[in-house]
Amino acid sequence: MKRQENRIAFQGGAYSLAITAVVLAILVVINVLAGSLPSSLMKYDISSSKLYSITSNTKVVVNALDQDVNIYWIVQSGKEDSVLDNLLSKYASLSDHIQVIKKNPDVYPTFAKQYTDETVQNNSLVVECGDKNRFISYDDIYLQDSNPYSYTYNTSFDGEGAITSAIDYVVSDELPQMYVLEGHGETELPETFKDQLEKENVETHSFSLLNEDQIPEDADVIMIYGPTSDISVEEETMLASYVAGGGKLLVMAGPTKEGTLTNLYGLLNDYGVTASDGIIVEGDRTHYAFQTPYVLLPDIAQNDMTDSLIQANYFVIMPLAQGLTVSGYSPSGTVTSLLTTSESAFSKTAGYSLDTYEKEDGDADGPFSTAISIDAEMVDRSCGLALLCSWMILTMLILPEPMMIWP
Repeated sequence: MKRQENRIAFQGGAYSLAITAVVLAILVVINVLAGSLPSSLMKYDISSSKLYSITSNTKVVVNALDQDVNIYWIVQSGKEDSVLDNLLSKYASLSDHIQVIKKNPDVYPTFAKQYTDETVQNNSLVVECGDKNRFISYDDIYLQDSNPYSYTYNTSFDGEGAITSAIDYVVSDELPQMYVLEGHGETELPETFKDQLEKENVETHSFSLLNEDQIPEDADVIMIYGPTSDISVEEETMLASYVAGGGKLLVMAGPTKEGTLTNLYGLLNDYGVTASDGIIVEGDRTHYAFQTPYVLLPDIAQNDMTDSLIQANYFVIMPLAQGLTVSGYSPSGTVTSLLTTSESAFSKTAGYSLDTYEKEDGDADGPFSTAISIDAEMVDRSCGLALLCSWMILTMLILPEPMMIWP
């Protein structure tokens, strides 16, 4: 019966695992890019104590303004959203460069058409600076997520996140550029991830190193997302040179159903990090979820990238992870383990063919890191490499919907 359950779980598609990396990936991308990324961060804040507050991220963006920004509030008289009204007044009070201007659609029926082709609801916004503008639909201010268990919708307020992101966008001359590698069976980025990157004002481009002589000069970060086959030796050399020259690399990969990602993980060798063969199985019941030892609940280390998860009392759920072993010393850079298994974990070298959760001869002892970041300091510049080794392609939890981040 257990063998049958394993086979069913392993035969699932990529969708259920696509959400696994979303929260961590956003945190890693934001921190890896460092100064390249905008300061705005998405905040789901519906508590009575924080609903009317302004975060430090917004203050950093607004206090740095040296250009005038107009926030057009498209709303009929007497139908103003009180929460949005309060929030907009705070933006106006933070900077003399921000002006909130009401535009009643009954008086100005065609005003919004110059900014969007969408149907404009009451309490929608337009943020404008010079020739740049961004339309914020009311649906982008109050977000709704369906709950399949209760057939209801959960509503979250993201007015600050939407407005601050729009302000940062309209005043920025250049936006951070992310290039997403193709050519190795990579999985398409999930829509939630794409939406978040857009909100963080990160522009994404797909590219292949198979028909390029060098990595694009404007690439602030290279992402490799769920490859099913290995990169070539030539690609490994190009990526290593990119990182050594100050580039940023974000990798979300792990055990594949066929073959190994030898060249991709070879990028870690200079940093004293090796990838174990097989799939991690947890021996400590407190470190795995859903009564399934390969669905990990790793320990979260305190770090700028993970502190928000710890403060919110979140667990990170990572199915089918590949173990990373950190030697403890690297002359090439500083390695930080972000997520780790218990000491009872071990790596099943049988991989997708495993038919028991018991440790067998040839299985590697843990503990393992399942997410790391690497920062290499050089003479006059720094480079960074981040690897999230938890995102497996062929995994499906037997649930009505994937739940990879569990509060």
